[in-house]
Amino acid sequence: MKLHTFSKGGIHPCDSKLTADIATQEAPLPKKAWFPLSQHIGAPAKPVVKKGDRVMVGTLLAEAGGFVSAPVHSSVSGVVSKVDVVTDASGYRKPAIIIDVEGDEWLPAIDRSSTLETLDQHPELTPETIVKRVKDAGVTGMGGAGFPTFIKLTPPPGAKAECVILNGVECEPYITSDYRLMLEHADEIVVGLELLMKAVNVEKGFIAIEANKPEAIALMEQKVSGHKGLKVVPLAMRYPQGGEKQLVEAVTGRQVPMPPAIPINVGAVVQNVATSFAVYEAVMKHKPLFERYVTVTGKRVEKPGNFVVRMGTSAADILDLCGGLPACDNKVLSGGPMMGKALVSLETPVVKGTNCLTVLSDDEARREKPSPCIRCAKCVAACPMGLEPYLLATLSSLHNWERAENEDIFACIECGSCQYTCPSHRPLLDNIRTGKATVIGIMKSRKKG
Repeated sequence: MKLHTFSKGGIHPCDSKLTADIATQEAPLPKKAWFPLSQHIGAPAKPVVKKGDRVMVGTLLAEAGGFVSAPVHSSVSGVVSKVDVVTDASGYRKPAIIIDVEGDEWLPAIDRSSTLETLDQHPELTPETIVKRVKDAGVTGMGGAGFPTFIKLTPPPGAKAECVILNGVECEPYITSDYRLMLEHADEIVVGLELLMKAVNVEKGFIAIEANKPEAIALMEQKVSGHKGLKVVPLAMRYPQGGEKQLVEAVTGRQVPMPPAIPINVGAVVQNVATSFAVYEAVMKHKPLFERYVTVTGKRVEKPGNFVVRMGTSAADILDLCGGLPACDNKVLSGGPMMGKALVSLETPVVKGTNCLTVLSDDEARREKPSPCIRCAKCVAACPMGLEPYLLATLSSLHNWERAENEDIFACIECGSCQYTCPSHRPLLDNIRTGKATVIGIMKSRKKG
Protein backbone atom coordinates (compact mmCIF):
# COMPACT_ATOMS: atom_id res chain seq x y z
CA MET A 1 0.00 0.00 0.00
CA LYS A 2 1.46 3.34 -1.06
CA LEU A 3 1.33 5.89 1.76
CA HIS A 4 1.16 9.59 0.96
CA THR A 5 2.42 12.45 3.13
CA PHE A 6 3.54 16.09 3.06
CA SER A 7 7.06 17.32 2.42
CA LYS A 8 8.06 19.80 5.14
CA GLY A 9 8.67 19.11 8.82
CA GLY A 10 6.39 16.99 10.95
CA ILE A 11 6.93 14.80 14.01
CA HIS A 12 5.93 11.36 15.28
CA PRO A 13 4.44 11.61 18.79
CA CYS A 14 3.14 8.43 20.42
CA ASP A 15 -0.49 8.17 19.29
CA SER A 16 -1.90 6.75 22.58
CA LYS A 17 -5.25 5.84 21.02
CA LEU A 18 -6.57 4.31 24.25
CA THR A 19 -10.23 4.41 23.17
CA ALA A 20 -9.92 3.21 19.56
CA ASP A 21 -11.71 -0.08 20.22
CA ILE A 22 -14.43 1.32 22.47
CA ALA A 23 -17.81 1.64 20.74
CA THR A 24 -19.57 4.97 21.01
CA GLN A 25 -22.19 5.43 23.72
CA GLU A 26 -24.95 8.02 23.89
CA ALA A 27 -24.33 10.45 26.74
CA PRO A 28 -27.36 11.20 28.96
CA LEU A 29 -29.08 14.55 28.81
CA PRO A 30 -27.75 17.27 31.10
CA LYS A 31 -30.00 18.93 33.66
CA LYS A 32 -28.87 22.34 32.46
CA ALA A 33 -27.35 23.22 29.08
CA TRP A 34 -25.13 26.17 28.15
CA PHE A 35 -24.96 27.40 24.53
CA PRO A 36 -22.17 29.92 23.81
CA LEU A 37 -22.97 32.29 20.96
CA SER A 38 -19.41 32.01 19.58
CA GLN A 39 -18.95 28.40 18.49
CA HIS A 40 -17.28 29.30 15.20
CA ILE A 41 -14.83 31.68 13.58
CA GLY A 42 -16.44 35.04 12.84
CA ALA A 43 -19.19 37.11 14.41
CA PRO A 44 -21.09 35.68 17.39
CA ALA A 45 -24.64 34.52 16.76
CA LYS A 46 -27.50 36.81 17.85
CA PRO A 47 -30.09 35.44 20.31
CA VAL A 48 -33.65 35.02 19.02
CA VAL A 49 -35.00 33.64 22.31
CA LYS A 50 -35.43 35.25 25.72
CA LYS A 51 -35.84 34.21 29.33
CA GLY A 52 -38.95 32.10 29.82
CA ASP A 53 -39.20 30.87 26.23
CA ARG A 54 -39.91 27.15 25.83
CA VAL A 55 -37.74 25.35 23.28
CA MET A 56 -37.50 21.90 21.70
CA VAL A 57 -34.58 19.90 20.38
CA GLY A 58 -33.63 21.66 17.13
CA THR A 59 -35.15 25.05 17.99
CA LEU A 60 -33.17 28.02 16.69
CA LEU A 61 -31.63 29.82 19.67
CA ALA A 62 -29.47 32.37 17.88
CA GLU A 63 -29.19 33.45 14.25
CA ALA A 64 -25.98 34.16 12.34
CA GLY A 65 -24.54 37.53 13.36
CA GLY A 66 -22.90 38.31 10.01
CA PHE A 67 -21.69 36.70 6.80
CA VAL A 68 -18.93 34.78 8.59
CA SER A 69 -21.10 33.37 11.34
CA ALA A 70 -23.38 30.42 12.06
CA PRO A 71 -26.68 29.91 13.88
CA VAL A 72 -26.94 27.98 17.15
CA HIS A 73 -29.70 25.45 17.81
CA SER A 74 -30.93 23.83 21.00
CA SER A 75 -29.86 20.25 21.70
CA VAL A 76 -32.43 19.90 24.49
CA SER A 77 -36.03 20.72 25.29
CA GLY A 78 -36.93 22.93 28.20
CA VAL A 79 -37.11 26.57 29.25
CA VAL A 80 -34.62 29.37 28.66
CA SER A 81 -33.53 30.34 32.16
CA LYS A 82 -31.37 33.29 31.13
CA VAL A 83 -29.08 34.83 28.55
CA ASP A 84 -25.83 35.23 30.45
CA VAL A 85 -22.14 34.38 30.09
CA VAL A 86 -20.19 31.14 30.38
CA THR A 87 -16.47 30.30 30.41
CA ASP A 88 -15.51 28.70 27.09
CA ALA A 89 -12.49 26.53 26.23
CA SER A 90 -10.34 29.63 25.72
CA GLY A 91 -10.89 30.60 29.36
CA TYR A 92 -12.81 33.77 28.51
CA ARG A 93 -16.34 34.57 29.60
CA LYS A 94 -18.59 34.65 26.54
CA PRO A 95 -22.31 35.37 25.99
CA ALA A 96 -24.42 32.22 26.19
CA ILE A 97 -28.01 31.01 26.33
CA ILE A 98 -28.78 28.78 29.32
CA ILE A 99 -31.63 26.26 29.30
CA ASP A 100 -33.19 24.25 32.10
CA VAL A 101 -33.77 20.82 30.57
CA GLU A 102 -37.24 19.26 30.67
CA GLY A 103 -37.89 16.01 28.79
CA ASP A 104 -36.60 15.36 25.28
CA GLU A 105 -39.06 16.76 22.74
CA TRP A 106 -37.77 17.10 19.16
CA LEU A 107 -39.03 19.32 16.37
CA PRO A 108 -41.28 17.17 14.13
CA ALA A 109 -39.36 18.23 11.00
CA ILE A 110 -36.23 16.31 12.09
CA ASP A 111 -36.08 12.80 10.60
CA ARG A 112 -34.95 10.58 13.48
CA SER A 113 -35.05 7.33 11.51
CA SER A 114 -31.90 5.35 10.70
CA THR A 115 -32.92 4.90 7.05
CA LEU A 116 -30.02 5.82 4.77
CA GLU A 117 -30.92 8.55 2.27
CA THR A 118 -28.77 8.58 -0.88
CA LEU A 119 -28.17 11.30 -3.43
CA ASP A 120 -29.73 9.19 -6.18
CA GLN A 121 -33.00 9.19 -4.25
CA HIS A 122 -33.08 13.01 -4.18
CA PRO A 123 -32.63 14.46 -7.68
CA GLU A 124 -34.37 17.62 -6.44
CA LEU A 125 -31.28 18.60 -4.43
CA THR A 126 -29.52 21.41 -6.27
CA PRO A 127 -26.15 22.88 -5.19
CA GLU A 128 -28.02 25.93 -3.92
CA THR A 129 -30.42 23.80 -1.86
CA ILE A 130 -27.55 21.85 -0.31
CA VAL A 131 -25.65 25.01 0.65
CA LYS A 132 -28.78 26.63 2.12
CA ARG A 133 -29.61 23.60 4.29
CA VAL A 134 -26.01 23.40 5.50
CA LYS A 135 -26.06 27.10 6.34
CA ASP A 136 -29.44 27.02 8.09
CA ALA A 137 -28.37 23.96 10.14
CA GLY A 138 -25.38 25.83 11.58
CA VAL A 139 -22.83 23.31 10.28
CA THR A 140 -19.23 24.34 10.91
CA GLY A 141 -15.86 22.70 10.57
CA MET A 142 -15.68 20.09 13.34
CA GLY A 143 -12.02 19.19 13.24
CA GLY A 144 -10.29 22.57 13.49
CA ALA A 145 -11.11 26.24 13.87
CA GLY A 146 -14.87 25.98 13.33
CA PHE A 147 -15.16 27.80 10.00
CA PRO A 148 -18.81 28.02 8.80
CA THR A 149 -19.11 25.22 6.24
CA PHE A 150 -21.36 27.02 3.77
CA ILE A 151 -18.60 29.57 3.10
CA LYS A 152 -16.22 26.83 1.93
CA LEU A 153 -19.00 25.68 -0.41
CA THR A 154 -19.21 29.10 -2.08
CA PRO A 155 -15.69 29.73 -3.46
CA PRO A 156 -14.65 33.36 -3.96
CA PRO A 157 -14.56 34.87 -7.47
CA GLY A 158 -11.66 33.54 -9.51
CA ALA A 159 -11.32 30.35 -7.45
CA LYS A 160 -12.58 27.04 -8.79
CA ALA A 161 -12.90 23.81 -6.85
CA GLU A 162 -11.49 20.66 -8.45
CA CYS A 163 -11.90 18.18 -5.59
CA VAL A 164 -13.24 17.68 -2.08
CA ILE A 165 -10.93 16.13 0.52
CA LEU A 166 -12.39 14.57 3.65
CA ASN A 167 -10.03 14.74 6.60
CA GLY A 168 -10.10 11.43 8.46
CA VAL A 169 -6.50 11.76 9.57
CA GLU A 170 -6.97 12.38 13.31
CA CYS A 171 -3.21 12.62 13.83
CA GLU A 172 -3.47 14.27 17.26
CA PRO A 173 -2.58 11.77 20.02
CA TYR A 174 -5.37 10.24 22.14
CA ILE A 175 -8.37 11.39 20.03
CA THR A 176 -10.51 8.64 18.44
CA SER A 177 -13.90 10.32 17.90
CA ASP A 178 -13.47 10.62 14.12
CA TYR A 179 -12.18 7.06 13.90
CA ARG A 180 -15.24 5.68 15.69
CA LEU A 181 -17.49 7.86 13.55
CA MET A 182 -15.96 6.38 10.38
CA LEU A 183 -16.47 2.84 11.66
CA GLU A 184 -20.03 3.46 12.82
CA HIS A 185 -21.39 5.83 10.15
CA ALA A 186 -19.35 5.17 7.02
CA ASP A 187 -22.38 5.19 4.70
CA GLU A 188 -23.58 8.57 5.91
CA ILE A 189 -20.08 10.05 5.60
CA VAL A 190 -19.86 8.88 1.97
CA VAL A 191 -23.25 10.42 1.14
CA GLY A 192 -22.11 13.59 2.90
CA LEU A 193 -19.03 13.65 0.67
CA GLU A 194 -21.22 13.30 -2.42
CA LEU A 195 -23.38 16.19 -1.21
CA LEU A 196 -20.29 18.34 -0.69
CA MET A 197 -19.05 17.42 -4.18
CA LYS A 198 -22.38 18.34 -5.75
CA ALA A 199 -22.47 21.61 -3.83
CA VAL A 200 -19.14 22.74 -5.33
CA ASN A 201 -19.66 20.97 -8.69
CA VAL A 202 -16.66 18.63 -8.69
CA GLU A 203 -16.31 15.00 -9.73
CA LYS A 204 -13.39 13.97 -7.51
CA GLY A 205 -13.65 13.22 -3.80
CA PHE A 206 -10.92 11.86 -1.52
CA ILE A 207 -11.11 10.39 1.98
CA ALA A 208 -7.70 10.72 3.65
CA ILE A 209 -6.96 8.35 6.55
CA GLU A 210 -3.68 7.62 8.34
CA ALA A 211 -2.24 4.12 8.23
CA ASN A 212 -2.77 3.53 11.97
CA LYS A 213 -6.49 3.11 11.18
CA PRO A 214 -6.47 0.05 8.87
CA GLU A 215 -10.04 -0.94 9.77
CA ALA A 216 -11.33 2.49 8.75
CA ILE A 217 -9.31 2.41 5.52
CA ALA A 218 -10.66 -1.02 4.61
CA LEU A 219 -14.26 -0.09 5.45
CA MET A 220 -14.17 3.18 3.56
CA GLU A 221 -12.58 1.52 0.53
CA GLN A 222 -15.45 -0.96 0.56
CA LYS A 223 -18.03 1.83 0.82
CA VAL A 224 -16.63 3.94 -2.05
CA SER A 225 -16.21 1.01 -4.44
CA GLY A 226 -18.68 1.54 -7.23
CA HIS A 227 -18.96 5.27 -6.50
CA LYS A 228 -17.53 7.16 -9.45
CA GLY A 229 -14.84 9.67 -8.58
CA LEU A 230 -14.42 8.63 -4.93
CA LYS A 231 -11.11 7.36 -3.58
CA VAL A 232 -9.59 6.54 -0.19
CA VAL A 233 -6.04 7.88 0.23
CA PRO A 234 -3.95 6.08 2.91
CA LEU A 235 -1.43 8.39 4.58
CA ALA A 236 1.78 7.80 6.48
CA MET A 237 1.61 8.50 10.22
CA ARG A 238 2.92 12.01 10.60
CA TYR A 239 1.81 14.94 12.74
CA PRO A 240 0.31 17.49 11.87
CA GLN A 241 -1.00 15.83 8.71
CA GLY A 242 -4.53 16.87 9.61
CA GLY A 243 -3.64 20.50 8.94
CA GLU A 244 -5.39 21.71 5.78
CA LYS A 245 -2.26 22.76 3.93
CA GLN A 246 -0.38 19.59 4.85
CA LEU A 247 -3.35 17.42 3.90
CA VAL A 248 -3.83 19.06 0.52
CA GLU A 249 -0.18 18.42 -0.35
CA ALA A 250 -0.31 14.82 0.91
CA VAL A 251 -3.38 14.03 -1.20
CA THR A 252 -2.89 16.12 -4.34
CA GLY A 253 0.82 16.98 -4.35
CA ARG A 254 -0.06 20.69 -4.57
CA GLN A 255 1.35 23.13 -2.03
CA VAL A 256 -0.92 25.86 -0.70
CA PRO A 257 1.05 29.16 -0.67
CA MET A 258 1.46 31.26 2.48
CA PRO A 259 -1.60 33.13 3.83
CA PRO A 260 -3.83 34.66 2.68
CA ALA A 261 -3.87 31.66 0.30
CA ILE A 262 -6.23 28.84 1.29
CA PRO A 263 -6.85 25.35 -0.13
CA ILE A 264 -9.41 26.57 -2.68
CA ASN A 265 -6.61 28.56 -4.32
CA VAL A 266 -5.14 25.23 -5.47
CA GLY A 267 -8.53 23.72 -6.26
CA ALA A 268 -9.25 21.85 -3.00
CA VAL A 269 -12.16 22.04 -0.54
CA VAL A 270 -11.23 20.36 2.75
CA GLN A 271 -13.81 19.13 5.26
CA ASN A 272 -13.56 16.92 8.33
CA VAL A 273 -15.32 13.53 8.29
CA ALA A 274 -17.47 14.70 11.21
CA THR A 275 -18.48 17.72 9.14
CA SER A 276 -19.42 15.41 6.26
CA PHE A 277 -21.64 13.44 8.65
CA ALA A 278 -23.22 16.70 9.86
CA VAL A 279 -23.82 17.75 6.25
CA TYR A 280 -25.60 14.44 5.59
CA GLU A 281 -27.83 14.94 8.64
CA ALA A 282 -28.54 18.58 7.79
CA VAL A 283 -29.46 17.96 4.15
CA MET A 284 -31.04 14.50 4.29
CA LYS A 285 -32.52 14.48 7.81
CA HIS A 286 -33.24 18.20 8.31
CA LYS A 287 -31.25 17.99 11.53
CA PRO A 288 -29.37 21.04 12.80
CA LEU A 289 -25.91 20.59 14.28
CA PHE A 290 -26.51 20.15 17.99
CA GLU A 291 -24.63 16.97 18.94
CA ARG A 292 -21.27 15.44 18.11
CA TYR A 293 -18.87 12.56 18.79
CA VAL A 294 -16.48 13.26 21.68
CA THR A 295 -13.61 11.17 23.05
CA VAL A 296 -12.94 11.25 26.81
CA THR A 297 -9.50 9.86 27.54
CA GLY A 298 -6.35 9.86 29.65
CA LYS A 299 -4.04 7.20 31.05
CA ARG A 300 -5.53 7.54 34.54
CA VAL A 301 -9.18 7.96 33.56
CA GLU A 302 -11.12 5.07 35.09
CA LYS A 303 -13.49 4.43 32.17
CA PRO A 304 -12.35 6.29 29.04
CA GLY A 305 -14.65 6.15 26.04
CA ASN A 306 -16.32 7.72 23.02
CA PHE A 307 -19.69 9.44 23.35
CA VAL A 308 -22.38 11.13 21.30
CA VAL A 309 -22.86 14.30 23.30
CA ARG A 310 -25.57 16.95 23.10
CA MET A 311 -23.93 20.35 22.83
CA GLY A 312 -24.34 22.45 25.94
CA THR A 313 -23.42 19.51 28.20
CA SER A 314 -20.67 20.47 30.66
CA ALA A 315 -17.25 18.84 30.76
CA ALA A 316 -18.01 17.85 34.36
CA ASP A 317 -21.08 15.87 33.29
CA ILE A 318 -19.10 14.01 30.61
CA LEU A 319 -16.20 13.24 32.93
CA ASP A 320 -18.66 11.81 35.48
CA LEU A 321 -19.60 9.17 32.90
CA CYS A 322 -15.98 8.04 32.95
CA GLY A 323 -15.60 7.75 36.71
CA GLY A 324 -14.82 11.42 37.35
CA LEU A 325 -11.38 12.95 37.62
CA PRO A 326 -8.55 10.69 38.82
CA ALA A 327 -7.45 11.13 42.44
CA CYS A 328 -4.45 13.33 41.67
CA ASP A 329 -3.66 16.78 40.34
CA ASN A 330 -5.09 16.95 36.83
CA LYS A 331 -5.14 19.13 33.77
CA VAL A 332 -8.22 18.75 31.54
CA LEU A 333 -7.75 19.70 27.91
CA SER A 334 -10.40 20.49 25.34
CA GLY A 335 -8.75 18.59 22.50
CA GLY A 336 -5.58 16.54 22.45
CA PRO A 337 -2.20 17.14 24.12
CA MET A 338 -0.63 18.88 21.11
CA MET A 339 -3.21 21.57 20.29
CA GLY A 340 -5.79 21.26 23.06
CA LYS A 341 -6.56 24.09 25.46
CA ALA A 342 -6.51 23.62 29.23
CA LEU A 343 -9.92 24.22 30.74
CA VAL A 344 -10.14 26.71 33.59
CA SER A 345 -13.57 25.41 34.58
CA LEU A 346 -15.28 22.02 34.24
CA GLU A 347 -18.53 23.89 33.66
CA THR A 348 -17.21 24.63 30.16
CA PRO A 349 -19.79 23.19 27.73
CA VAL A 350 -19.31 20.89 24.75
CA VAL A 351 -19.64 22.96 21.58
CA LYS A 352 -19.41 22.33 17.82
CA GLY A 353 -15.62 22.15 17.88
CA THR A 354 -15.24 19.85 20.91
CA ASN A 355 -13.87 16.51 19.72
CA CYS A 356 -12.09 15.35 22.88
CA LEU A 357 -11.54 15.86 26.59
CA THR A 358 -8.04 14.72 27.55
CA VAL A 359 -7.13 14.31 31.22
CA LEU A 360 -3.43 14.57 32.01
CA SER A 361 -1.99 13.99 35.46
CA ASP A 362 0.27 16.63 36.94
CA ASP A 363 3.30 14.45 36.16
CA GLU A 364 2.28 14.17 32.50
CA ALA A 365 1.43 17.84 32.12
CA ARG A 366 4.36 19.35 34.05
CA ARG A 367 6.82 21.23 31.89
CA GLU A 368 10.55 21.01 32.26
CA LYS A 369 12.40 24.15 33.24
CA PRO A 370 13.47 26.00 30.05
CA SER A 371 17.15 26.58 29.36
CA PRO A 372 18.98 28.68 26.75
CA CYS A 373 18.59 27.83 23.06
CA ILE A 374 21.46 25.60 21.87
CA ARG A 375 20.95 26.48 18.17
CA CYS A 376 20.22 22.88 17.22
CA ALA A 377 17.56 23.89 14.63
CA LYS A 378 15.31 20.96 15.53
CA CYS A 379 12.36 23.34 15.68
CA VAL A 380 13.12 24.52 12.15
CA ALA A 381 13.29 20.95 10.87
CA ALA A 382 9.98 20.09 12.56
CA CYS A 383 7.97 23.10 11.36
CA PRO A 384 5.47 21.96 8.69
CA MET A 385 5.13 25.53 7.41
CA GLY A 386 8.84 26.03 6.77
CA LEU A 387 9.15 28.77 9.39
CA GLU A 388 11.91 29.48 11.93
CA PRO A 389 10.16 29.00 15.28
CA TYR A 390 13.19 29.95 17.45
CA LEU A 391 13.33 33.31 15.66
CA LEU A 392 9.59 33.96 15.77
CA ALA A 393 9.49 33.17 19.50
CA THR A 394 12.39 35.53 20.18
CA LEU A 395 10.87 38.34 18.10
CA SER A 396 7.60 37.92 19.98
CA SER A 397 9.28 38.08 23.38
CA LEU A 398 11.10 41.25 22.26
CA HIS A 399 7.87 42.76 20.85
CA ASN A 400 9.52 43.20 17.47
CA TRP A 401 6.20 42.99 15.64
CA GLU A 402 7.37 44.45 12.33
CA ARG A 403 10.05 41.83 11.80
CA ALA A 404 7.77 39.07 13.12
CA GLU A 405 5.30 40.00 10.40
CA ASN A 406 8.05 40.02 7.78
CA GLU A 407 9.06 36.52 8.93
CA ASP A 408 5.48 35.28 8.28
CA ILE A 409 4.50 34.62 11.91
CA PHE A 410 0.84 34.75 10.82
CA ALA A 411 1.41 31.55 8.81
CA CYS A 412 2.01 29.48 11.97
CA ILE A 413 -0.69 26.80 12.38
CA GLU A 414 0.07 26.44 16.13
CA CYS A 415 0.63 22.68 15.87
CA GLY A 416 3.25 22.65 18.64
CA SER A 417 5.78 20.56 16.69
CA CYS A 418 8.53 23.07 17.47
CA GLN A 419 7.97 23.06 21.22
CA TYR A 420 7.65 19.25 21.23
CA THR A 421 11.10 18.82 19.67
CA CYS A 422 12.97 21.51 21.63
CA PRO A 423 15.67 19.88 23.82
CA SER A 424 15.89 23.10 25.85
CA HIS A 425 12.17 22.96 26.68
CA ARG A 426 11.65 26.54 25.53
CA PRO A 427 8.05 27.84 25.39
CA LEU A 428 8.27 28.44 21.65
CA LEU A 429 4.60 27.98 20.84
CA ASP A 430 3.45 30.09 23.80
CA ASN A 431 5.50 33.05 22.60
CA ILE A 432 4.57 32.55 18.95
CA ARG A 433 0.85 32.41 19.77
CA THR A 434 1.08 35.73 21.57
CA GLY A 435 3.08 37.26 18.74
CA LYS A 436 0.82 35.86 16.04
CA ALA A 437 -2.32 37.26 17.68
CA THR A 438 -0.66 40.67 18.06
CA VAL A 439 0.60 40.78 14.47
CA ILE A 440 -2.76 39.72 13.05
CA GLY A 441 -4.40 42.48 15.11
CA ILE A 442 -1.94 45.02 13.71
CA MET A 443 -2.61 43.81 10.15
CA LYS A 444 -6.39 44.09 10.63
CA SER A 445 -6.05 47.61 12.05
CA ARG A 446 -3.93 48.60 9.08
CA LYS A 447 -6.60 47.40 6.65
CA LYS A 448 -9.34 49.30 8.48
CA GLY A 449 -7.23 52.43 8.43
